[in-house]
Amino acid sequence: MGFFLILIGALFITNPNLFDNVVRFLSNFKITQVGTTDIYVPAPENIGDYIDVYLAARQFSLVWGVFLIGMAGARFILGSHVRRKAENIGDIVFWLGATYLIQTFLVQTTQALPQTIDATKWFEFWATIIVLVGVSLIARAIFLLVARARNI
Repeated sequence: MGFFLILIGALFITNPNLFDNVVRFLSNFKITQVGTTDIYVPAPENIGDYIDVYLAARQFSLVWGVFLIGMAGARFILGSHVRRKAENIGDIVFWLGATYLIQTFLVQTTQALPQTIDATKWFEFWATIIVLVGVSLIARAIFLLVARARNI
């Protein structure tokens, strides 16, 4: 919990306008139709206007993922229970994967054509995040299977 709070504090210190940008980002959501379906969900009104928020989210995800790698190393060295190691592996997959997805769907798209981004990219991003949750659970399960087979 301590590193999490330090990381959040560091993000706000290194990005002086981050608080205002996050407030602006959260206050500009509207109910948007998902493609041609009858499903309506919240999405930012102008997705391309929030590059600073996306960059901060990417920074957080990357640093948190690297921190979790260090924690996994400590767990292996100190001989933590196999379930804790598996949980750590799944979390690493998720946070480093989230870093990649934020970069690909939000940062690159916004930097390339900020005025032409529609809600489709936003929905694609969240769909891939859901897939990433599944991938991280599979990584955790594979680690548990391998650990049990090798009695780690």
